[in-house]
Amino acid sequence: MYPMQAPRLISLLLPTRGRPTLAERFFQSVADQSTHPEAVEIVPYVDEDDFGSYHLDHPDVQIDKIIGPRLTMGGYNSRCLERSQGEIIILVNDDMVIRTKGWDEKVRSVHEQFSGGVYLAYGNDLFKGSKLCTFPILSRRTCELLGEPYPVAYCGTFIDYHLFDIFKRLQHAGHDRICYLEEVVFEHLHYRTGKAAVDETYTERDRFGADSTFMALIGARQIAAKRLEQALMSNRITEYRPTQCKAVIPSTPLSALATYSRHLLFDDGLPWRWRGWLWFWFCGRYLAANGWLRPFVR
Repeated sequence: MYPMQAPRLISLLLPTRGRPTLAERFFQSVADQSTHPEAVEIVPYVDEDDFGSYHLDHPDVQIDKIIGPRLTMGGYNSRCLERSQGEIIILVNDDMVIRTKGWDEKVRSVHEQFSGGVYLAYGNDLFKGSKLCTFPILSRRTCELLGEPYPVAYCGTFIDYHLFDIFKRLQHAGHDRICYLEEVVFEHLHYRTGKAAVDETYTERDRFGADSTFMALIGARQIAAKRLEQALMSNRITEYRPTQCKAVIPSTPLSALATYSRHLLFDDGLPWRWRGWLWFWFCGRYLAANGWLRPFVR
Protein backbone atom coordinates (compact mmCIF):
# COMPACT_ATOMS: atom_id res chain seq x y z
CA MET A 1 0.00 0.00 0.00
CA TYR A 2 1.31 3.42 -0.95
CA PRO A 3 1.64 5.99 1.86
CA MET A 4 -0.94 8.76 1.82
CA GLN A 5 0.28 12.01 0.33
CA ALA A 6 0.65 14.80 2.88
CA PRO A 7 -1.86 17.64 2.38
CA ARG A 8 -0.50 20.64 0.52
CA LEU A 9 0.72 23.38 2.81
CA ILE A 10 -1.43 26.53 2.93
CA SER A 11 0.24 29.82 3.87
CA LEU A 12 -1.85 32.61 5.39
CA LEU A 13 -0.17 36.01 5.05
CA LEU A 14 -1.18 38.29 7.92
CA PRO A 15 0.05 41.88 8.30
CA THR A 16 -1.16 43.02 11.72
CA ARG A 17 -0.68 46.13 13.83
CA GLY A 18 -1.95 46.98 17.29
CA ARG A 19 -4.54 44.22 17.34
CA PRO A 20 -3.10 41.24 19.25
CA THR A 21 -6.51 40.19 20.55
CA LEU A 22 -7.99 40.13 17.05
CA ALA A 23 -4.96 38.29 15.66
CA GLU A 24 -5.27 35.65 18.38
CA ARG A 25 -8.99 35.30 17.61
CA PHE A 26 -8.05 34.64 13.99
CA PHE A 27 -5.39 32.11 15.01
CA GLN A 28 -7.98 30.24 17.05
CA SER A 29 -10.44 30.15 14.17
CA VAL A 30 -7.74 28.57 11.99
CA ALA A 31 -7.03 25.94 14.64
CA ASP A 32 -10.72 25.22 15.23
CA GLN A 33 -11.89 25.05 11.60
CA SER A 34 -8.98 23.35 9.81
CA THR A 35 -9.11 19.66 8.96
CA HIS A 36 -5.31 19.62 8.89
CA PRO A 37 -4.07 22.47 11.09
CA GLU A 38 -0.59 20.95 10.90
CA ALA A 39 -0.62 21.73 7.16
CA VAL A 40 -1.47 25.40 7.62
CA GLU A 41 1.08 28.10 8.42
CA ILE A 42 0.37 31.69 9.41
CA VAL A 43 2.99 34.27 8.53
CA PRO A 44 2.26 37.43 10.53
CA TYR A 45 4.16 40.66 9.94
CA VAL A 46 4.45 42.78 13.09
CA ASP A 47 5.86 46.31 13.08
CA GLU A 48 8.97 46.64 15.21
CA ASP A 49 7.33 49.39 17.28
CA ASP A 50 4.23 47.25 17.96
CA PHE A 51 5.58 45.68 21.16
CA GLY A 52 2.13 44.47 22.20
CA SER A 53 2.11 42.01 19.27
CA TYR A 54 5.58 40.53 19.78
CA HIS A 55 4.16 37.59 21.74
CA LEU A 56 1.74 36.39 19.03
CA ASP A 57 1.74 32.59 18.81
CA HIS A 58 -0.54 29.57 18.94
CA PRO A 59 0.14 26.01 20.16
CA ASP A 60 -1.84 24.25 17.44
CA VAL A 61 -0.87 26.20 14.31
CA GLN A 62 2.54 26.91 12.85
CA ILE A 63 3.33 30.62 13.28
CA ASP A 64 6.32 32.08 11.43
CA LYS A 65 6.36 35.65 12.68
CA ILE A 66 8.25 38.51 11.04
CA ILE A 67 9.13 41.63 13.04
CA GLY A 68 10.35 44.53 10.96
CA PRO A 69 9.98 48.19 9.98
CA ARG A 70 6.69 49.71 8.89
CA LEU A 71 5.99 49.07 5.22
CA THR A 72 3.21 49.59 2.74
CA MET A 73 0.49 46.93 2.66
CA GLY A 74 2.00 45.60 -0.54
CA GLY A 75 5.38 45.52 1.18
CA TYR A 76 4.00 43.60 4.16
CA ASN A 77 2.36 40.98 1.99
CA SER A 78 5.43 40.66 -0.24
CA ARG A 79 7.69 40.06 2.76
CA CYS A 80 5.26 37.47 4.12
CA LEU A 81 5.15 35.77 0.72
CA GLU A 82 8.95 35.57 0.64
CA ARG A 83 8.99 33.91 4.07
CA SER A 84 6.11 31.51 3.37
CA GLN A 85 6.54 27.88 2.32
CA GLY A 86 3.08 26.88 1.10
CA GLU A 87 1.93 25.90 -2.37
CA ILE A 88 -1.32 27.80 -1.69
CA ILE A 89 -1.15 31.45 -0.62
CA ILE A 90 -4.00 33.39 1.02
CA LEU A 91 -4.05 37.03 2.06
CA VAL A 92 -5.88 37.42 5.37
CA ASN A 93 -6.68 40.20 7.86
CA ASP A 94 -6.66 40.33 11.63
CA ASP A 95 -10.32 41.41 11.51
CA MET A 96 -11.27 38.17 9.78
CA VAL A 97 -12.56 34.89 11.26
CA ILE A 98 -12.84 31.55 9.48
CA ARG A 99 -16.34 30.11 9.99
CA THR A 100 -16.30 27.00 7.77
CA LYS A 101 -15.20 23.65 9.13
CA GLY A 102 -12.87 21.94 6.69
CA TRP A 103 -12.20 25.14 4.73
CA ASP A 104 -8.63 24.02 4.09
CA GLU A 105 -9.67 20.84 2.29
CA LYS A 106 -12.10 22.80 0.13
CA VAL A 107 -9.31 25.18 -0.84
CA ARG A 108 -6.95 22.30 -1.63
CA SER A 109 -9.67 20.76 -3.81
CA VAL A 110 -9.89 23.97 -5.84
CA HIS A 111 -6.11 24.02 -6.16
CA GLU A 112 -6.18 20.58 -7.76
CA GLN A 113 -8.89 21.53 -10.26
CA PHE A 114 -6.89 24.07 -12.24
CA SER A 115 -4.33 22.80 -14.69
CA GLY A 116 -1.13 24.79 -14.81
CA GLY A 117 -1.72 26.05 -11.28
CA VAL A 118 -3.17 29.36 -12.50
CA TYR A 119 -6.28 30.57 -10.66
CA LEU A 120 -7.75 33.19 -8.35
CA ALA A 121 -10.09 31.77 -5.73
CA TYR A 122 -11.80 33.53 -2.86
CA GLY A 123 -14.24 32.79 -0.09
CA ASN A 124 -17.38 34.50 1.11
CA ASP A 125 -16.52 37.40 3.42
CA LEU A 126 -20.22 38.09 4.23
CA PHE A 127 -19.65 41.69 3.11
CA LYS A 128 -18.58 41.98 -0.54
CA GLY A 129 -19.50 38.37 -1.32
CA SER A 130 -18.92 37.35 -4.93
CA LYS A 131 -18.29 40.96 -6.01
CA LEU A 132 -14.68 41.06 -4.82
CA CYS A 133 -11.87 38.73 -3.80
CA THR A 134 -11.41 40.37 -0.39
CA PHE A 135 -9.12 37.53 0.75
CA PRO A 136 -7.52 36.29 -2.49
CA ILE A 137 -6.28 32.72 -2.81
CA LEU A 138 -3.45 32.10 -5.29
CA SER A 139 -1.12 29.23 -6.03
CA ARG A 140 2.60 29.86 -5.60
CA ARG A 141 2.90 29.19 -9.33
CA THR A 142 0.51 32.09 -10.01
CA CYS A 143 2.50 34.35 -7.67
CA GLU A 144 5.69 33.49 -9.53
CA LEU A 145 4.11 34.21 -12.90
CA LEU A 146 2.77 37.55 -11.69
CA GLY A 147 6.22 38.52 -10.45
CA GLU A 148 4.83 41.01 -7.95
CA PRO A 149 1.38 39.77 -6.99
CA TYR A 150 1.11 42.31 -4.16
CA PRO A 151 2.69 45.50 -5.52
CA VAL A 152 4.55 47.50 -2.88
CA ALA A 153 3.06 50.70 -4.31
CA TYR A 154 -0.26 49.90 -2.62
CA CYS A 155 -0.06 51.61 0.76
CA GLY A 156 -3.26 50.20 2.23
CA THR A 157 -6.07 49.05 -0.01
CA PHE A 158 -6.75 47.88 -3.58
CA ILE A 159 -4.58 44.76 -3.77
CA ASP A 160 -7.79 42.73 -4.03
CA TYR A 161 -9.07 44.92 -6.88
CA HIS A 162 -5.67 44.72 -8.56
CA LEU A 163 -5.73 40.91 -8.62
CA PHE A 164 -9.40 40.75 -9.58
CA ASP A 165 -8.70 43.07 -12.52
CA ILE A 166 -5.87 40.86 -13.77
CA PHE A 167 -8.08 37.79 -13.74
CA LYS A 168 -10.98 39.69 -15.33
CA ARG A 169 -8.58 40.41 -18.19
CA LEU A 170 -7.62 36.75 -18.37
CA GLN A 171 -11.30 35.79 -18.31
CA HIS A 172 -12.03 38.24 -21.15
CA ALA A 173 -9.23 36.60 -23.15
CA GLY A 174 -11.08 33.27 -22.91
CA HIS A 175 -9.54 31.74 -19.78
CA ASP A 176 -11.92 31.79 -16.83
CA ARG A 177 -9.72 31.08 -13.82
CA ILE A 178 -11.81 32.83 -11.17
CA CYS A 179 -13.45 30.63 -8.53
CA TYR A 180 -15.80 32.00 -5.88
CA LEU A 181 -16.27 29.66 -2.93
CA GLU A 182 -19.58 30.79 -1.50
CA GLU A 183 -19.69 28.03 1.09
CA VAL A 184 -16.22 28.87 2.45
CA VAL A 185 -16.88 31.70 4.90
CA PHE A 186 -14.00 34.02 5.77
CA GLU A 187 -16.07 36.52 7.72
CA HIS A 188 -14.76 40.07 7.52
CA LEU A 189 -15.60 41.68 10.84
CA HIS A 190 -15.08 45.20 9.53
CA TYR A 191 -16.44 48.28 11.24
CA ARG A 192 -18.45 49.13 8.12
CA THR A 193 -20.47 45.96 8.69
CA GLY A 194 -21.21 47.02 12.27
CA LYS A 195 -19.18 44.08 13.59
CA ALA A 196 -16.25 46.05 15.02
CA ALA A 197 -15.39 49.36 16.60
CA VAL A 198 -13.42 51.97 14.67
CA ASP A 199 -9.79 51.89 15.79
CA GLU A 200 -6.52 53.58 14.83
CA THR A 201 -5.68 50.96 12.21
CA TYR A 202 -8.87 51.87 10.35
CA THR A 203 -8.71 55.64 10.79
CA GLU A 204 -5.07 56.17 9.81
CA ARG A 205 -5.66 54.66 6.37
CA ASP A 206 -6.24 57.09 3.50
CA ARG A 207 -9.54 55.91 2.08
CA PHE A 208 -8.89 57.31 -1.39
CA GLY A 209 -5.10 57.13 -1.38
CA ALA A 210 -4.80 54.03 -3.57
CA ASP A 211 -7.02 55.26 -6.41
CA SER A 212 -4.14 56.87 -8.28
CA THR A 213 -1.93 53.81 -7.73
CA PHE A 214 -4.55 51.48 -9.20
CA MET A 215 -4.76 53.70 -12.27
CA ALA A 216 -0.98 53.92 -12.58
CA LEU A 217 -0.65 50.11 -12.57
CA ILE A 218 -3.04 49.47 -15.47
CA GLY A 219 -0.09 48.66 -17.74
CA ALA A 220 1.33 46.27 -15.16
CA ARG A 221 -2.00 44.43 -14.97
CA GLN A 222 -2.17 44.16 -18.76
CA ILE A 223 1.29 42.58 -18.83
CA ALA A 224 0.47 40.30 -15.89
CA ALA A 225 -2.68 38.98 -17.60
CA LYS A 226 -0.69 38.34 -20.77
CA ARG A 227 1.93 36.36 -18.84
CA LEU A 228 -0.78 34.18 -17.30
CA GLU A 229 -2.34 33.61 -20.71
CA GLN A 230 1.02 32.66 -22.18
CA ALA A 231 1.58 30.17 -19.38
CA LEU A 232 -1.81 28.57 -20.04
CA MET A 233 -1.21 28.43 -23.78
CA SER A 234 2.30 27.00 -23.32
CA ASN A 235 3.73 29.94 -25.22
CA ARG A 236 7.00 31.68 -24.50
CA ILE A 237 6.38 33.73 -21.37
CA THR A 238 7.27 37.40 -21.48
CA GLU A 239 10.10 38.25 -19.10
CA TYR A 240 8.88 39.86 -15.92
CA ARG A 241 10.07 43.41 -15.35
CA PRO A 242 8.97 45.60 -12.45
CA THR A 243 6.71 48.43 -13.60
CA GLN A 244 7.36 52.00 -12.62
CA CYS A 245 4.34 53.42 -10.84
CA LYS A 246 3.53 57.02 -11.72
CA ALA A 247 0.54 58.42 -9.87
CA VAL A 248 -2.48 59.37 -11.97
CA ILE A 249 -4.24 62.25 -10.21
CA PRO A 250 -6.88 64.17 -12.21
CA SER A 251 -6.97 67.86 -11.29
CA THR A 252 -10.61 68.64 -12.16
CA PRO A 253 -13.88 66.71 -12.50
CA LEU A 254 -13.64 67.11 -16.28
CA SER A 255 -10.11 65.71 -16.39
CA ALA A 256 -11.22 62.87 -14.10
CA LEU A 257 -14.05 62.01 -16.47
CA ALA A 258 -11.64 62.03 -19.43
CA THR A 259 -8.97 60.02 -17.59
CA TYR A 260 -11.33 57.34 -16.32
CA SER A 261 -13.08 57.09 -19.68
CA ARG A 262 -9.81 56.68 -21.57
CA HIS A 263 -8.16 54.24 -19.18
CA LEU A 264 -11.17 52.30 -17.87
CA LEU A 265 -14.30 52.63 -19.99
CA PHE A 266 -12.43 52.19 -23.28
CA ASP A 267 -10.03 49.48 -22.09
CA ASP A 268 -10.94 46.66 -24.48
CA GLY A 269 -8.86 44.20 -22.48
CA LEU A 270 -11.64 44.13 -19.87
CA PRO A 271 -15.21 42.81 -20.10
CA TRP A 272 -17.79 45.56 -20.52
CA ARG A 273 -19.52 44.98 -17.20
CA TRP A 274 -16.31 45.22 -15.20
CA ARG A 275 -14.93 48.28 -16.98
CA GLY A 276 -18.29 50.04 -16.80
CA TRP A 277 -18.48 49.38 -13.07
CA LEU A 278 -14.88 50.59 -12.55
CA TRP A 279 -15.57 53.77 -14.52
CA PHE A 280 -18.70 54.58 -12.54
CA TRP A 281 -17.05 53.72 -9.22
CA PHE A 282 -13.88 55.75 -9.83
CA CYS A 283 -15.83 58.77 -10.99
CA GLY A 284 -17.88 58.56 -7.79
CA ARG A 285 -14.78 58.14 -5.66
CA TYR A 286 -13.15 61.18 -7.26
CA LEU A 287 -16.18 63.31 -6.46
CA ALA A 288 -16.34 61.92 -2.93
CA ALA A 289 -12.62 62.47 -2.29
CA ASN A 290 -13.07 66.10 -3.27
CA GLY A 291 -16.07 66.62 -1.02
CA TRP A 292 -18.93 66.17 -3.48
CA LEU A 293 -20.28 62.70 -2.69
CA ARG A 294 -18.40 61.59 0.42
CA PRO A 295 -21.55 60.57 2.35
CA PHE A 296 -22.68 58.30 -0.49
CA VAL A 297 -19.48 56.41 -1.49
CA ARG A 298 -18.45 53.38 0.54
